[in-house]
Amino acid sequence: MELRGTTIVAVRKNGKTAIAGDGQVTAGQSTIMKSNAVKVRRIYEDKVVIGFAGSVADAFSLSERFEEMLRKFSGNLMRSAVELAQLWRTDKIGHKLDAMLIVADEHEMFLVDGCGDVIEPELDVCAIGSGGNFALSAARALIKNTDMTAREIAVESIRIAGEICVFTNGNVTVEEV
Repeated sequence: MELRGTTIVAVRKNGKTAIAGDGQVTAGQSTIMKSNAVKVRRIYEDKVVIGFAGSVADAFSLSERFEEMLRKFSGNLMRSAVELAQLWRTDKIGHKLDAMLIVADEHEMFLVDGCGDVIEPELDVCAIGSGGNFALSAARALIKNTDMTAREIAVESIRIAGEICVFTNGNVTVEEV
């Protein structure tokens, strides 16, 4: 049985970055297994926020490996993301991991995808997961057309995605750096 249902969005505005995620985990096409999962968390002495989509076990494995890289490279987010991507591509086990990450600190934000790519988002907004495109669209519109904070935009984007995507709910976890 395939487990699905994650929406993660990251927004940077006025020197703040917020990453928000919904709480839904869906089995197949019709069963909500959990409505309050936490897919956004702080790591590396609370200096880095990470949001993950995909297989939960794989996402936890990747977040642990990413935190190891942060320790190895003294918190350098870009270097850690690139090293994780290289490890992901060359590791016989790691390249089979089915997950995506959004990582951010107070200065930078990156999406690390399932192919081991590191992408710095345009327009200070990125999103992943089954409702990611809905949240991305909402966040881009809100960042351009409102005075909302990064946190407010991230939360509202998840809520909007939850109104459209059956694999996304309005139970939002948000962290800000």
